[in-house]
Amino acid sequence: MQLETKIPLGEVRGRIDHMAVDQKRLRLIVAELGNDTVSIVDLARRSVIQRITGLKEPQGVGYEPSSDTLYVANARDGSLKFFKGEAYEAAGGIDLGGDADNIRIDASAGHVVIGYGEGRLAVLDAATRKRLGNIPLKAHPESFQLDPDGGRIFVNLPDAHAVAVFDSASGKPLANWPMDKGGNFAMAIDNDRNRILVAFRRPPELSVFSMVDGKRIATVDTCGDIDDLFIDRKRSRVYASCGSGFVDVFEIDGAVYRRLSRIPTASGARTSFFAPELDRLLIAARATSTEPAAIWIFRPLP
Repeated sequence: MQLETKIPLGEVRGRIDHMAVDQKRLRLIVAELGNDTVSIVDLARRSVIQRITGLKEPQGVGYEPSSDTLYVANARDGSLKFFKGEAYEAAGGIDLGGDADNIRIDASAGHVVIGYGEGRLAVLDAATRKRLGNIPLKAHPESFQLDPDGGRIFVNLPDAHAVAVFDSASGKPLANWPMDKGGNFAMAIDNDRNRILVAFRRPPELSVFSMVDGKRIATVDTCGDIDDLFIDRKRSRVYASCGSGFVDVFEIDGAVYRRLSRIPTASGARTSFFAPELDRLLIAARATSTEPAAIWIFRPLP
């Protein structure tokens, strides 16, 4: 990978959490948890054009294009806030009750799914923004992924040392896969190979499982404090971003996952977003004593 540029975020302090893309406007949405703000970054102009303030530890962000709505999940008060249109104007919200976290957009079903609390997934109707239901879990959900082909939701439950599988339409549990390692925070879905990738922090490893029965296919060491994981379908690669200050790049060769490179970033830069439409990996680097907070843009090679 080649570091293409760094986009300064300005006066942003503390931890930076998840990101999303408003593809229609070519904008990156950055949850600045420690700063109680969300930044809107114009990727064409490579600059911050707006900052949403007054939030309470924003963790998850998601942009739903059909309703032109930005969703922001707040950890401190458990609220889910809505912002509409070109200027992301405040449009209300709902109270989820605590620790609102990851957001996923289910475009085919017209749903927005949010992990929150001690163990719940809230399902909202994207058109009306009304809550349709809740899926109970055994523990707080970290990364979860939607399988558009199989109608399933795969959920990382690190406190329960498990990956739970649910029917996305009914919310009924389909399977529970016990994990023999700790800190399964990051997850990616590989539809081309019918596999789920789960990254662990204790010890730092990437494991690959069959989506059919949960059987482990491969395991490989990773960088430490991993938080995000993405599949590059074009190149048959995996990108893993870590708070230890690295991005690991893996090549997929059948059932073998081979590390191609370990790219230095910055300490604490553990959250990332891979945008296939842009063919770029975006890394969120928090402010240090010598460097301001910034979005690092990497271009995959070749």
